Amino acid sequence: MKKLVALLMALAMLLSFAGFAESDEPFVITVMLPDHNVDVDFQYEDNPVLKAIEEASGVRLQIIFAANSTYGDTLNTTMTDPSEKQPMIVRMTDARGTTMINNARAGAFWDLTEYVNDPVNYPNLVGNAGIYSNISIDGRVYGIYCSRAYPRAGIYYRKDIAAECGITEIPETIEELTELTMALAEYKDDCYAINMCSYTAGTISIATVMHGAPNEWGIDENGEIYPAHKDPAYLEGLKWLRAVYEAGGIDPNFATIDSSTWNNPERNGTAFMRFDCLDNCYRQQEWFETNAGVTEQIWEYVGPVAQDDGEITVWPQNPGFAGELVVTKAVKEEDLPKVMKFLDWCNTAEGQMLINCGVEGVTYWITEAGYRTATHPEGLTVETGKINGSINQLGMGVMGDLTVPLETTSMRARYNELNVILAPFAVANPCYPFVSETNVAFGTQLATILSDAATQFIAGIIDEDGLQAAWDQWETEGGAKITEEYNDAYQASLN
Repeated sequence: MKKLVALLMALAMLLSFAGFAESDEPFVITVMLPDHNVDVDFQYEDNPVLKAIEEASGVRLQIIFAANSTYGDTLNTTMTDPSEKQPMIVRMTDARGTTMINNARAGAFWDLTEYVNDPVNYPNLVGNAGIYSNISIDGRVYGIYCSRAYPRAGIYYRKDIAAECGITEIPETIEELTELTMALAEYKDDCYAINMCSYTAGTISIATVMHGAPNEWGIDENGEIYPAHKDPAYLEGLKWLRAVYEAGGIDPNFATIDSSTWNNPERNGTAFMRFDCLDNCYRQQEWFETNAGVTEQIWEYVGPVAQDDGEITVWPQNPGFAGELVVTKAVKEEDLPKVMKFLDWCNTAEGQMLINCGVEGVTYWITEAGYRTATHPEGLTVETGKINGSINQLGMGVMGDLTVPLETTSMRARYNELNVILAPFAVANPCYPFVSETNVAFGTQLATILSDAATQFIAGIIDEDGLQAAWDQWETEGGAKITEEYNDAYQASLN
């Protein structure tokens, strides 16, 4: 039966590419992707993964990697270049960002609405209608969303260090979490409780929403849209982080620590807790097992955290997706179907395996039990990072995860379980489907005012008066107008 299913899948893939490769020469597609492995020299020459993708799809990829920590700036620069210098496919990491909206409206990207609604020719691009609605601009779709686990974000910590501090139970309330955090802050000099870096948005969002604040925007009792920082719970969350900082529980230099080195404090034993993507918890555990000879579980997830009244609110790291892949006008209109056929292939099981896992027998192996493993059967060291690089940033997963699964560890299983448990408590951003013209024009600068002020408040550089001054500046420089425009769009949607 399994052989029959495999044969049918192979025939389906073959038929899907009938007419795609119209000549013996591969079709060249240039792609720009964020690089999460900047410390690894990607192997371009004779790369087995790139060769396998070309053989399977008829496309030769020319990838432009840009460091993830500065990817937004690189995107802005790239999109101002003449079209002939632009990549054909670009991963946009912020679906509602100024760069995305402005360039879509300016005609820099192809309108893909018809393609993502064509199950006959592009069956693997027809995904979740709600998600496509969320990334649409003026009712049109300009990208293929990159699916992500939901809600994904949360808190994890070193359970062995916590035990040394006398805490063996996983915190279930903010009060218990505070007790744990302060205990970790006092554990040892030159060590910190919460691992923070220059990317403060995730930590701040998790902490403020945990205290009851909205996710960027909220709806008050009168049905009016308002910004999250005007909610008392937002300030409560900031005060909580400030108290941890004042107790010596956060590195004083956190605002200058590059996000590409965020893992280091956890791996060198100088930080014991993190507010971030929960899947990093099992990755840290596996890193310690591989590199430090750890045999017991030393990392632990924090599940739902209740407020004093028992309410639980969770910040979702993403709305079911993280960015999108757009097709720029560097692609000629007559070549657009070829590019879309390639993106459709990327979402097949074959495409997902090559993009996310690499090549069997080179970067992964299949065990007798049918699981995927990155461990060489003879125990040899394999430089998978050098070969795979950040090619997985080309992955979309519109059809879900079709890769051969890894053998599930108890920690990976718990992560998947927590996504189910936390999902009902996830706080949605009610303004996500709407476009504010003022936010498109000035949103980045205005968001920086808020993030800088929050960071300075946590670090004790400014007090509540300074925080309020920054919020007032945000209001007068465009925040009030954004609020008005979102309210108009929200009221219009109700009607």
